[in-house]
Amino acid sequence: MSQITLKGEKINTYGSLPEKGERAPHFELIKSDLSTATLNDFKGKRVILNIFPSIDTGVCATSVRKFNEKATGLDNTVVLCISRDLPFAQKRFVNDEGLENVINLSDFRDRNFGKDYGLEIMDGPFEALLSRVVIVLDEEGNVIHSQQVPEIGEEPDYLSALKTLL
Repeated sequence: MSQITLKGEKINTYGSLPEKGERAPHFELIKSDLSTATLNDFKGKRVILNIFPSIDTGVCATSVRKFNEKATGLDNTVVLCISRDLPFAQKRFVNDEGLENVINLSDFRDRNFGKDYGLEIMDGPFEALLSRVVIVLDEEGNVIHSQQVPEIGEEPDYLSALKTLL
């Protein structure tokens, strides 16, 4: 179990993030067309997992925009923006914003991603949502960077995540 805060109030997450050097757990997430995406779909690419509670909040939307911007200059890298929002809301956001360098995926169906990656919130007003986390994987699916943002209302450390890919 990890502890983070929401506006200074302590909240807990189930489990712990995968650590640097570990193989990332398998996942099955839902794309905007309601088909399934798995970790294996991205084998051979470097992967940034930008994980957050909801696309309809300011900080979450900002993280998607910033990673979309930063992804334009990264070779062999895909940015996956993951939440428990319905795929329809994710698609609307990407279309409205004109974002082309990120892929939104949803953990709404089986909810295993949040548990398997140790980042599902277990109490407080955001209970059952995903905490704000950035995980970077190499081409083999091994974790090379992970950050659970200690205050969920703050943005992740983009520079630290991106440095691991340079």
